[in-house]
Amino acid sequence: MDADLIIIGSGIGGATLAAALAPSGQKILILEKGERLLPAPEARDDVAIFRRGHYAPTETWMGSDGTPFVAGNYYVVGGNSKFFGAVMYRYRETDFQPRAHLQGASPGWPMSYAELEPWYGRAEALYKVRGTAGEDPTEPPHSTAYGFPPVPDEPVMQKVRARLAKAGAHPSSLPLAIDIDSWLAEGKTGWDAFPNTGKGKIDAESGPLTEALAHPNVRLRTGAEVLRLETDASGHRVVAAIVRAGGREERLTARAFAVAAGAIQSAALLLRSANAAHPAGLANGSDQVGRNFMNHNSSAMLTIDPRLRNTSVYQKTISFNDFYDADPETGRPLGNVQGLGRITAPILKANMPLLPMPLARLVAGYAFGWFLQSEDLPNPESRVMVQDGQIVMHWQRSNMAAHQALIARTKAVMKRAGFPIVLVHTFGRKTTSHQCGTARLGDDPARSVVNPELRAHQIRNMWIADASVLPTSAAVNPALTVAALVLRAAESVKRFLKDAA
Repeated sequence: MDADLIIIGSGIGGATLAAALAPSGQKILILEKGERLLPAPEARDDVAIFRRGHYAPTETWMGSDGTPFVAGNYYVVGGNSKFFGAVMYRYRETDFQPRAHLQGASPGWPMSYAELEPWYGRAEALYKVRGTAGEDPTEPPHSTAYGFPPVPDEPVMQKVRARLAKAGAHPSSLPLAIDIDSWLAEGKTGWDAFPNTGKGKIDAESGPLTEALAHPNVRLRTGAEVLRLETDASGHRVVAAIVRAGGREERLTARAFAVAAGAIQSAALLLRSANAAHPAGLANGSDQVGRNFMNHNSSAMLTIDPRLRNTSVYQKTISFNDFYDADPETGRPLGNVQGLGRITAPILKANMPLLPMPLARLVAGYAFGWFLQSEDLPNPESRVMVQDGQIVMHWQRSNMAAHQALIARTKAVMKRAGFPIVLVHTFGRKTTSHQCGTARLGDDPARSVVNPELRAHQIRNMWIADASVLPTSAAVNPALTVAALVLRAAESVKRFLKDAA
């Protein structure tokens, strides 16, 4: 055996699982397709990142209409979390319950918020989340307090927070996995979409993976792409991962396997691993692998008051959820509004190429950026497929009426808050941020891929430990919920390894 447990992927799910199991003494091997991000001048250079695309992904996927597009996935140690905005929201209590939306319904979860709540607290501790539970009316109950106070508003953002409150909103501090002093010591920039090559942003690598690798029983192997998984003849156990590394294929064996490559790549791996026992794809007896793909419906909003210059460096500290559960006009859930990282002139120019740079500098000097996200509902016809080795995406976007209503309500709030100019850009169908849902958890093996402990219904020694398992997308960032689910599932993996020893 090459390991007791092989974990495929070093992002939020894989790194969290490794940290949870590292003290057990079990031999853990983490396989990562990419390499480590190393410190470089480009890491804090907004021109290099946003205009020259120094870190831009290059892998091409195919839309179901036959149009190729560049995928939004990063293959590095720490995965997409290396570039994330470090927002660590808990799903709200209502997100676990069935409820009607403007265009469809959310099916709810086979567990309650209360069942996951203790694990949320552990995940917040693992990622050293900064926050406060006393400001947001939608904040669910906490049995443990945040370990650190919220990242402070910069002076101009204090003014924006006061304006929002005066306009009738309930601005609250974003829960953030950021050590702001360490981050700013490495460079005076925001962190949203900037790669983390230090310790200021507590991402999957700088947080749990670093903790896991401090144990001698945990190893990380980079440059190792998992092509497929092999099972025994019965199909009930995975026995090996077939890995391409250094230009050749290897067969690595373990007693248990955890797939944590991200909702799209994990589904693709399971589909590529079809065999006689699993002709439709590994663990796909329910025909749900790759189905129910969800993104958030999302938009960027710029609000401008020519009388208020934006002097912030990082900006991303404020959010409000006034329309999260019940829009006052329709009574339906609409979504979340949160600050973007500071929009600099190069970032603005990169997104609006025809804008002359002098005008970009002028606009950026007064623009405050916001990220609006609404729930995308699960749909079995919205899916990830593999055709001739190529990942094919067929995303059937849902519930856009709610997102358009969120934009309208937020515009009204911003105008009342003294921002006469409001600009909006809604992200396209091929944006794959906050991807989830392709191997949903559930109690019924006929309708789900894994059980609530994230163990595959059909394969007794395989777990899926990433956002693939989320039954719904909710309307807040999924990273903390993934971490909480994985910490909970780690107990099941630990029991299995102990019993199988």
